[in-house]
Amino acid sequence: MEAFQTASDVFFVLMGAIMVLAMHAGFAFLEVGTVRKKNQVNALVKIIIDFAVSTIAYFFVGYSIAYGVDFFTNAATLSGQAEGSAFASSGYDLVKFFFLLTFAAAIPAIISGGIAERARFYPQLFATAILVGVCYPLFEGMVWNNNFGFQDLIEATFGAPFHDFAGSIVVHAVGGWIALGAVISLGVRRGRYTKSGGLIGIPPSNIPFLALGSWVLCVGWFGFNVMSAQSVSGITGLVAVNSLMAMVGGILTALIAGRNDPGFVHNGALAGLVAVCAGSDVMHPLGALVTGGLAGVLFVWGFNQCQAKWKIDDVLGVWPLHGMCGLMGGIACGIFGLEALGGMGGVSFGAQLAGSLSGVVFATIAGFVVYGVLKRTIGIRLSEEDEFDGADVSIHKIGAYPEDDLRAS
Repeated sequence: MEAFQTASDVFFVLMGAIMVLAMHAGFAFLEVGTVRKKNQVNALVKIIIDFAVSTIAYFFVGYSIAYGVDFFTNAATLSGQAEGSAFASSGYDLVKFFFLLTFAAAIPAIISGGIAERARFYPQLFATAILVGVCYPLFEGMVWNNNFGFQDLIEATFGAPFHDFAGSIVVHAVGGWIALGAVISLGVRRGRYTKSGGLIGIPPSNIPFLALGSWVLCVGWFGFNVMSAQSVSGITGLVAVNSLMAMVGGILTALIAGRNDPGFVHNGALAGLVAVCAGSDVMHPLGALVTGGLAGVLFVWGFNQCQAKWKIDDVLGVWPLHGMCGLMGGIACGIFGLEALGGMGGVSFGAQLAGSLSGVVFATIAGFVVYGVLKRTIGIRLSEEDEFDGADVSIHKIGAYPEDDLRAS
């Protein structure tokens, strides 16, 4: 029975890893549908190469920083078959690494949407290696492995540890606030604003691709959230239903606040899911619905403020979506997770506020430092000519629709 339980956990976590891996296709198509046609190939290539670089960085460096575990031993030991092995049997620790890797790789996937259409290719890959290999694991280990006594300090101060079940802060807020530093360091796209500061509209290139990206992310998100339990015995339908309620709450409020705009509607679903990650295992479904609804409104407001008021050219709105909504979700866990509001309890508003703000400060500093240094050393932005031609042709030497390009020439 013990062997069967372990094998079940391996299969469970493996399926979760595969579902979150599929979410990276969602990131890719969401970006493909939002950027102009001349940058669609670049969006696809960036996401898959970022995942490859993330895997290498996390395997050799990042996972060890976060959890103190490395893989520099023989395969029998890694799979738990060698006598006295510190690794769990049936290769559980290996699939756990795979699962957590897909979370880590979401950091550059998030950033990719913000810096689209004008970022140089190889400097971004270098940033990915630094962020996934060093920056992200530092905060991940603090929250999910109590590194540096972070959780002990939070619990001693506020009476409860910082609760982030599936990464509203650890993954989404960290990714979103790093992206803010990247976007500001990179600057706005040429032609985005008039000389007087007026906004020039750049419509999405393909609404069906945008919608497909959103749907793929939504489906994969149930692996992201539910399978964060990391064991069959830890499964709870509460996480699934809370994720569902937050998703639909985000859709409906984004529909109203965004005045039927399809981009806002499809991103509203993601805003709700981002916000509910932290407390999906402790909230009442009604609390999750409210959390998702607030996130949908927050995303629409934040996106409009960024583009029209603050002149932050965040192409996909990743800072409002992941940064702002992730922060709101981390704090909301300390409200709707309370027993007084129908939640499971075991959380504290003070702990959630302190933990959430810690993630924001850490990520903001990391974003400005990493991209600021790269900007001043090797450069992070395409030349004016390459940006005008588009990243597809200037970097990859082929467009998304080669036959159309041949006919045009």
